[in-house]
Amino acid sequence: MSEPFRIPYSELVKKVSAQLQQAGVPAERADREASIMAEADLLEVPSHGVRMLPGLLEAIKQQRVVSAPTINLESELGAICVLDCGNGPGRYAAEQAMQAAVERAKQFGVGVCLAKKTTHWGRAHAYASRAAQQGFIGICTTNAMPTMAIWGAKKRVIGNNPLAIGIPGLEANKPVVLDMAMSQAAVGKVNTWLREGRSVPANWGIDANGNPSADAKEILAGAVLPMGEHKGAGLALMMELLTAALAGAAFTQELFARDQSGVDSDSTKIFIALNVSAFVDPAIFHSRVSDFLHYLQEEAAPFQYPGERGWSVQEKNLREGVPLHQEIVDQLTSVGITF
Repeated sequence: MSEPFRIPYSELVKKVSAQLQQAGVPAERADREASIMAEADLLEVPSHGVRMLPGLLEAIKQQRVVSAPTINLESELGAICVLDCGNGPGRYAAEQAMQAAVERAKQFGVGVCLAKKTTHWGRAHAYASRAAQQGFIGICTTNAMPTMAIWGAKKRVIGNNPLAIGIPGLEANKPVVLDMAMSQAAVGKVNTWLREGRSVPANWGIDANGNPSADAKEILAGAVLPMGEHKGAGLALMMELLTAALAGAAFTQELFARDQSGVDSDSTKIFIALNVSAFVDPAIFHSRVSDFLHYLQEEAAPFQYPGERGWSVQEKNLREGVPLHQEIVDQLTSVGITF
């Protein structure tokens, strides 16, 4: 595999933000959207990084994503709030919603924000980690358009509805973050393996005829499969109910009927923040987390806690530049970004 093109993180953010601003996104929102988008590439998860910019720009152009909506507080009760995000850029909205949950957790010990009319948020990791970096436990999930076959279905019937959980870890800025789709592999990961010419494990998906396939291209035309079979299927169902049903909003098949592009307009997300100090002295909690991670490092070597791989490459990529595959560079060039 050829060496990736590298670009300083701050420069990549600036270039992405400029394109978003040109599309009508206000500067502050564009900066936050770009920062979170490029962060995925910084942590070497390109499936959810700047490769998604062309699709977002096209969605804004076609008004499937609103460039500058007002985010309205629709209702509030104690530790709970509901935000109408107006189908604006999803990363900015998701960051605002998680922060709304954190602010309520400061007051009540727990904070819950249900965000309606949202679009694709990129990587769930970003929001759980932001809560954890502030010393809170962060949990979030979303529903999405159908990409996954469950319970014997031979086609896509439900989203792979990712879940992220962030726990303050050994270092304040490097929390333990589990970010997983309910599918055996995220659709973006299948795309990444196709782009990199890698062989796909046989249990990742089915082709358009419902037959098992180890071909990434065929899986993308067919459907991914749930992780743990009935376990992943059941979790995807519950995530759908915890989001769309709780909001009285669109289910996966209704998202698809409205828009098949994958931008997930009208999707629903839920964000939960837990204030550690409401349960235990934070110093004790941090010590217990540290003790258990060290135990696993000794007993299950080589061991990396969830999210550690990304944090481990962050400093290198900040120093040497964010790695981008040439195909992604070409995609960015196609929407006016020059390198």
